[in-house]
Amino acid sequence: MNHDRVFAMPFASVYPHYVQKAQRKGRTQQEVDEVIRWLTGYSAPELARQIAQKKDFTAFFGQAPRLHPDAAKITGTICGVRIEAIEHPLMKKIRWLDKLVDELAKGRPMQKILRQEAAAAAPTKAKPTRKVPRSASKPARAGRSQRAR
Repeated sequence: MNHDRVFAMPFASVYPHYVQKAQRKGRTQQEVDEVIRWLTGYSAPELARQIAQKKDFTAFFGQAPRLHPDAAKITGTICGVRIEAIEHPLMKKIRWLDKLVDELAKGRPMQKILRQEAAAAAPTKAKPTRKVPRSASKPARAGRSQRAR
């Protein structure tokens, strides 16, 4: 499949659509920016500069400081295509970003969008374990005939 048209598309032309989609569902531009920065490693001024310079998706992801190590945890479908099945690395990154914005617009909690479930989960209190198995601590029961006596 030829993706050249998508790769040459300026990120700045898609960014307002991401923001509008999120805002229609009650989310903010700051949350969209947070999701983008989480994925790409851009700081707020760097992201603004990328948008102002109208970098295409190839340059946008090519110049990203670092992709988040948990980006591979972004799974599911986007536009009817499983993200895990996308082979082209740049297309996969674009679809990761699309999926994050979709999750944001669907009202998913930010911790889950940023794949922080394990870190955010409250520690659970472990059940105390028995040191002696129950069968060893009690004498064996007598058979039916002895209990009847």
